[in-house]
Amino acid sequence: MEYAVSRTGMTTVTLHGGSDTTACDEASDQLAERLEAMAADGPVTDWEIDDATVTEHPTAPFDPYTITVEFSVTVVVDADTEDAAAEIGADAIKEALATAGVDSVTYTSSPAASTA
Repeated sequence: MEYAVSRTGMTTVTLHGGSDTTACDEASDQLAERLEAMAADGPVTDWEIDDATVTEHPTAPFDPYTITVEFSVTVVVDADTEDAAAEIGADAIKEALATAGVDSVTYTSSPAASTA
């Protein structure tokens, strides 16, 4: 049976930006590009960026911002049970994010499976 498995998480992006707003926008755009590529080439069927906040401001004029970007992703998997789907989907999400170069992921929810 097909199940849609979703999971939310957050990652950090370090970059130079002109202001809090532009840094957050740029960090969101960078993550969006990676998630779009995952949806086009891999198992991800849906994604969303929920929020981006500055977690560390520059301490000197040329230091970078550290931005925390919250996101959610969904994959579709075949499994016999909802529990098995959640486990398979969690692995697929983890692998897809790693392949896309999304590092330092902290998951903020358990994988949630529902029939597709």
